[in-house]
Amino acid sequence: MDNESFILLGGEFMANERVLELKKSVVSEIKDRIENSASTIIFDYRGLTDEEMFELRRKLKEANSEMKVYKNTLTKRALDDLKLDMKECTVGPSALVFGSDQVGPIKTLTEYKKKFDFLVVKGGIVDGKIATMEELNKLSTIPGRNTLLTMLAGGMIAIVKDLSIALNLYAEKLKKEEN
Repeated sequence: MDNESFILLGGEFMANERVLELKKSVVSEIKDRIENSASTIIFDYRGLTDEEMFELRRKLKEANSEMKVYKNTLTKRALDDLKLDMKECTVGPSALVFGSDQVGPIKTLTEYKKKFDFLVVKGGIVDGKIATMEELNKLSTIPGRNTLLTMLAGGMIAIVKDLSIALNLYAEKLKKEEN
């Protein structure tokens, strides 16, 4: 055992103050990230190689999300501090994905899961509330931000096109009435 990390107290080894402060800062970091993210997804990454993890991190970054791996005990403590009962999500290897929107992280993980079926989504937090697996599955089917913006633009263009046709027909009708 590392003598700097632990001290012998009453016959038992106890973590020293520096280690405890470090753990508190990590718990605080996890809490802040959960509170400041539109969505947080917890998943089991077992079976992914380093290259596959790198690829997943890159795809998540493209979706304005970030993946971090923390010790389960620290994640559980942060969730408990936030009054979020997600004990089942902190069993076994777990990674957290923090997203700037509700849809991006779960959509990316769902797409990645098609390639690696052993990847398991354990749970999630959307807008500060625990999301059921059913809710997460529904979110994963929503089109991405760029697709939604394209659909909106297409709808707006169609309205402008219809308006211009109507105005043109009205102008032609006025010309005929003048003649």
